[in-house]
Amino acid sequence: MKIGIINLIIFFTMTNSVVQNYRKAKDANGLKVGQQAPDVQATDADGRTFQLSEELKKGPAVLIFYRGQWCPYCNKHLGEIQENLQQFMEKGATVVAVSPEKPEYLQKTALKTGARFSLLYDKDYQIADAYDVTFQPGSFSRIIYNAVLGAKLKEAHSDNSQQLPIPATYVIDRKGQIVWRHFDPDYKKRSTVDEIVRALELAK
Repeated sequence: MKIGIINLIIFFTMTNSVVQNYRKAKDANGLKVGQQAPDVQATDADGRTFQLSEELKKGPAVLIFYRGQWCPYCNKHLGEIQENLQQFMEKGATVVAVSPEKPEYLQKTALKTGARFSLLYDKDYQIADAYDVTFQPGSFSRIIYNAVLGAKLKEAHSDNSQQLPIPATYVIDRKGQIVWRHFDPDYKKRSTVDEIVRALELAK
């Protein structure tokens, strides 16, 4: 087993020796509270176009970045969001989750989590870049994600860079201003339902 892992690492290193060096998680800072949130336009899992500025006309928004359908922490988090979706709706909020995965993979997320809120395809990492949450995991992490967790990052994303978003959560008020965020490079740490509900009180 150890020899197999070593061979995988050697193969990965050789085939990626000329790949561009992308920034690490520690280099992503995320947009801060008080900043204007970039508008988001993307296709959801059902092929419909989502426009953040249009949704903000109705009320505040909860914007969640997640890694993909292969990530157990993401699925657990999004499942908790779905279970408590009514609480957010009572605050007049729209909930949307963003991933670099293509629509067919978004559908897998919906099946695994029961999510009935919008799941958006972040083609070319445009949304993650705009919110400053994009990074590339280390080579060993990428091997684990692809070989063990079945992420298939090159197949599931729009390019071969295998970049991911920091799993951040933003609460945005109707004026498009960020009033709260949860941003932590540790993918095991996620925003809680109670934190989001309290933050929505600030977004009135």
